[in-house]
Amino acid sequence: MTAPSAPSAPSAPSGPSVADERARLLNLAYRMLGSRAEAEDVVQETYARWYALSEPQRAAVLAPHSWLTKVAGRICLDVLRSARVRRESYVGEWIPEPLPERTEWLAGAAYEGAADPAERVTLDESVSMAFLVVLEAMTPAERVAFVLHDVFRYPFDEVADIVGRSSAACRQLASSARRRVRDARSSAGTVPTGGRARVVREFKEAWEAADIQALVALLDPGATAVGDGGGLVSAVTRPIEGAERVARFFAERTLPGRLSVEETLVNGQPGLVAALDGAVVAVYAFDVVDARIHRIWAVLNPEKLRPWTEQRP
Repeated sequence: MTAPSAPSAPSAPSGPSVADERARLLNLAYRMLGSRAEAEDVVQETYARWYALSEPQRAAVLAPHSWLTKVAGRICLDVLRSARVRRESYVGEWIPEPLPERTEWLAGAAYEGAADPAERVTLDESVSMAFLVVLEAMTPAERVAFVLHDVFRYPFDEVADIVGRSSAACRQLASSARRRVRDARSSAGTVPTGGRARVVREFKEAWEAADIQALVALLDPGATAVGDGGGLVSAVTRPIEGAERVARFFAERTLPGRLSVEETLVNGQPGLVAALDGAVVAVYAFDVVDARIHRIWAVLNPEKLRPWTEQRP
């Protein structure tokens, strides 16, 4: 949607009050949706609606920051509701879109509102694959309320205006979402980043050697591996469960000579990226619990891997 007076590059709105909003809105929309492409569409639509306003209407907006957030939040809520229907027909498992190491999406200024420090979620934590998977289990309203309040620190009266419910109802939504996050945190244990990187490196080495026993030793007994090919490339359509089965699955898929696997950061956490003739064909994210791999997410859907190929030299 564009207005006749809209500039050709809506990603850079005029005026100092809104000039630096794009990165913040991208960060917010990605955490709400788990999709870079959908987040970009949301931000584009948000700015299109801003420029669709007349000059007097824009001048009458006392807080463009809040206006843009409200519009983006409402669009995200609509996208989440429709996404639930679309994902029912998605081929195989749906995994949030992974982010490359060098990206503006992994950081951004949070709203400095009041919040209980004990309940706060850092921006780094909120973009990890494990965290995004927890968000996927929430209802659209829960997810939007939680991300706005617990991650970006918006007060509940502003959240209520976006979600279209009362402040009390939004508190209940965020509280329900917080319990899901707390349960996931309590089962995850504490593993320093260096320790996670070591485990991922040893997994890569064991995979390259097709060493089933070494792989089993690195996996939690209840480990699961999930693949997302989106129906565009071959991928298992159901999770693989159990350390032995996961280990055999990887060991039996030896790496061809033209395929390189490198250590990298995936959504800010240690992971692996596989490239064939320079083109990224898979990204692997890991959830490491008590020095063992609890979950592996393999994203093979080429539509979700475009940013990874684009950023390679």
